[in-house]
Amino acid sequence: MKRFHRLAGHLDTNRIALKGGSYALALTAVVLAILFVLNVLVSALPASMTQYDISASKLYSITSNTKVVVNGLEDDITIYWIVQSGAEDDVLDNLLSQYESLSDHIEVVKRNPDVYPTFAEQYTSETVQNNSLVVECGDRYRYIGYDDIYLQQTDPYSYTYSTSFDGEGAITSAIDYVVTDELPQLYLLEGHGEQELPQTFSDQVEKENIVVNTLSLLNIDEIPAEADCIMIYGPSSDISAEEKQMLADYAEGGGKLLVMAGPTEEGTLVNLYSLLADYGVQTYDGIVVEGDRSYYAFQPYVLMPEVNSSDLTDSLIEERYYPLVPTAQGLTVDEDAQGVTELLTTSSAAFSKAAGYALTTYEKEDGDTDGPFSVAVSIECGSGGQIVWFSSSSFLDDAYNAWSSGANNDLAINALSDLIGESEAMAIRSKSLNYNYLTISDSTASLLKVLMIGVCPLAYLGVGIYCIVRRRRAQHEAG
Repeated sequence: MKRFHRLAGHLDTNRIALKGGSYALALTAVVLAILFVLNVLVSALPASMTQYDISASKLYSITSNTKVVVNGLEDDITIYWIVQSGAEDDVLDNLLSQYESLSDHIEVVKRNPDVYPTFAEQYTSETVQNNSLVVECGDRYRYIGYDDIYLQQTDPYSYTYSTSFDGEGAITSAIDYVVTDELPQLYLLEGHGEQELPQTFSDQVEKENIVVNTLSLLNIDEIPAEADCIMIYGPSSDISAEEKQMLADYAEGGGKLLVMAGPTEEGTLVNLYSLLADYGVQTYDGIVVEGDRSYYAFQPYVLMPEVNSSDLTDSLIEERYYPLVPTAQGLTVDEDAQGVTELLTTSSAAFSKAAGYALTTYEKEDGDTDGPFSVAVSIECGSGGQIVWFSSSSFLDDAYNAWSSGANNDLAINALSDLIGESEAMAIRSKSLNYNYLTISDSTASLLKVLMIGVCPLAYLGVGIYCIVRRRRAQHEAG
């Protein structure tokens, strides 16, 4: 009888175990099903909701400029990604997925050159590398080569090359180009010994889809109506009184002027500078020298002025970029002047050397004019017209732009974009891919090796031995 009860007890235990195992199996299956569904749902979410960018240069993020352009799309855009299977660039892949997630009008399509060997020939005659792109909308398209995405620039300090990622800038520019029928027109004034636009700035203007033309006021009766902006860059001789009047009428009638004109080696640009005098901005002959060491770089005439808040400068202030203004002419604004914004200003220790290019000392002398000065101003003219003036002819030189980490170029592009009414085109900076290394001396390196390889392991071993001995002693005393 006892044996029977014992057998029955075993059977009940087995049934309970089987029942519990069935519940556990069912629960496991439900949990796995839920995890599978969640994984499918999460994988369907856009990259912007599932990935967080913690990189120092925000390599995996896109700017508000791009969002403005993309959110305003009305036409369908196709981005062809020309890449062999398995050779996809991870950074570019992430960026393209963000563009797709921003708008239903954007579609990314891969084109494997092994499968479509002649596909790229209809868009470019260049040798096409992996991870090149074509942005297309209807009949308009733009080819973006791999070299336009990963840029190499010379470091003026070490004479080495630095690499940066400009995928966002190139793609957003291409999208803006293919959906825009009428591109903004920039006219460069010529006939007064103007300098040629530096390559870096010229490339950026092209990237912003601005068409560049030349203009001589000597053989026309009026400025072309299609001119969205007139740029005067580094003239070495003055304009005539008639030309000055044409430019003044153009600005008063709603036209836009971007001027970069500083001191000249021979004479002064009286007529050109009188454009400023009409709005209460006075010009002082000579070259501005900074007396405060924190307001200049390299030499007292290479100014690192105070950057004042405005629509043109706020992006630089936020990222702590500082433009350099070399060989500048001093400007002051009358107290009763209307519509004038001082963009860049010197310290009160600055003064203007009347000797100009013939100066022999950076010390203040008799005849020099005390500061502070403005070296960049924005002026609101009548009927929506505007003048942005930088009082340096060398402001855009590639060397100074490199020394300012691109701040000079960015500020000039911001000014130009604002003048032509394309505020969303304000400079999208490329993102550095260089690593920052910590340099230490040999003695410090040896000390760290001793600490990490010798002292720290021995310390941990000692603590472990102490804990074991103490525990055993406590057990022995308890026994």
